[in-house]
Amino acid sequence: MTTPDAWRVAALVLAVAAVIAYAVLSGVWVGTDTGWYRSLEQPAWQPPSWVFGLIWPYNFIALAVVSGVVAWQAPPLRVAVLLVFLLASVAAALAWAYMFYVPHDFVSSAVALSAAAVLTVPIVIIAFLTGWVWGVVLLPYQVWVALAASLSWGYLRLNA
Repeated sequence: MTTPDAWRVAALVLAVAAVIAYAVLSGVWVGTDTGWYRSLEQPAWQPPSWVFGLIWPYNFIALAVVSGVVAWQAPPLRVAVLLVFLLASVAAALAWAYMFYVPHDFVSSAVALSAAAVLTVPIVIIAFLTGWVWGVVLLPYQVWVALAASLSWGYLRLNA
């Protein structure tokens, strides 16, 4: 058995740490003012609240697992591209969580989540290039982030 390259271990740790930070920090900010959120007029395409409880754990696990697999298996350039886009998309998604739930800035949060949706596309492509199953596993996350971005714009239109 060969020892993995240190850079692959570092890439895997960085990818998983980014997803853990994403889950923890977004959870902190999303739970800051639920009364305010419930008072908002919701877009017509807003899924029921129980869907959020199912999809987010799946999304975080899928993102961590697929990013880890890519870090472990993909060629170095793909790993580097994945990490750049992963870190940028996580930063944009966290900016949304903070901007939407803390200062209630509908415009900045909608822009941030739209950026996260766009930044996620290369991650999904790299997942498919690593193995079709990994791309399929990550597709629900891409769809969800795009849906969430559209919801953010809907909240802006209805409540700002």
